[in-house]
Amino acid sequence: MLYGIAAATTALLLAAVLAALLRPPALRLGLVDRRRRQRRVPLSGGVAVVLTTCLVAGAGDWSGIAPLGPDIGALVLAAAAVAVLGLVADLWRLRTRLLVLGTAVAAAFVVPYGDTGAWAGAVAVAWITFVALAFRALDHADGVAGTVGVVTAFGVAACAAFEVLDGLAVLLSVLAAALTGFLMHNWPPARVALGGCGSLFAGFLLASAAVTARAGYEETVGAGVLFALTAVAGADAVLVVVARRLAGRPLLRGGPDHLAHRLRRLGITPQGATVLLGAAAFSAVLVGTLVHSGWAGPYAVWWVAGGALAAVLGLLRVPGHARARDKGTARTRARKSPRPHPRRAPLFAPRRQSESAVRLPGSSDGRHGQRVSPQVSASLRVRNG
Repeated sequence: MLYGIAAATTALLLAAVLAALLRPPALRLGLVDRRRRQRRVPLSGGVAVVLTTCLVAGAGDWSGIAPLGPDIGALVLAAAAVAVLGLVADLWRLRTRLLVLGTAVAAAFVVPYGDTGAWAGAVAVAWITFVALAFRALDHADGVAGTVGVVTAFGVAACAAFEVLDGLAVLLSVLAAALTGFLMHNWPPARVALGGCGSLFAGFLLASAAVTARAGYEETVGAGVLFALTAVAGADAVLVVVARRLAGRPLLRGGPDHLAHRLRRLGITPQGATVLLGAAAFSAVLVGTLVHSGWAGPYAVWWVAGGALAAVLGLLRVPGHARARDKGTARTRARKSPRPHPRRAPLFAPRRQSESAVRLPGSSDGRHGQRVSPQVSASLRVRNG
């Protein structure tokens, strides 16, 4: 108990310090992400979270105070390998298919096939890969991925503690503390971001830990619990895929069509959108934890599924690309609007002033209504140009 508190405190402070120290080198190396195209956000937060989690958990295992065990140690190594893959993607824009392949290979080494079986194990590999990539996409706005990650880590740690997986519970507690220290710099407006390195690491570790904690239970209920623990990340991925399919746009091309983007278009502030998504994640994780521990029936997961479906359908009505739509509407109106016809000069136009009658002040002919010669004296012509 005391070690858990000390480890969490150390992880929180170490992640906060490392995120601040790694920010200038990330800016110099160009390891940045552009948020709204106005500012550059360095991706040093992910490196800080990965280093902190591995160092603190490794120190506990090495000292023997909180041994992780061989299975949890292999999980940490696989998550670190996925983090390196994400860092390469941040630096050189790695193709998404390579990220999927690398994450799936790492997931294949951590699934407990003895408890799940071959078929369910293959499904678990696919689900871990999906959640890891969904967490990477969840890093689309300031504070969202970190907040959802902290809430999910505490929920999965509670499930691991219920199964007496002490090493896994300690590892997840350290991850939650590291993400909390990272949030000190990532809360809107963010000074650092997770990037592919930190988001893939967190998503992979959370999904793999949930599969490990849930292994051996009934498969249908287990799928519902796993869905509830990661409902926000899954809803964001489904929303983006459906919206881009309906709009006929490429699935892998980024755009402002995620959960936080659409909430912002409803008039919610960046801080409010982060709090709202964190509250949604807390509700879903709480249901999943209660179902896993047996304090709630399996049908409680349907409430989470219904809420996620309602959110996806409701936010689909919010435009994902408001600027592009407005520009297209303006172009359409410009095409449909009739062009003004050139005005024709009237047949009998009035004469110019130079051709009309001019009455000079010094004219000898001062009779009222008498027209005088239109010619102007030389001095007046010169003075007026």
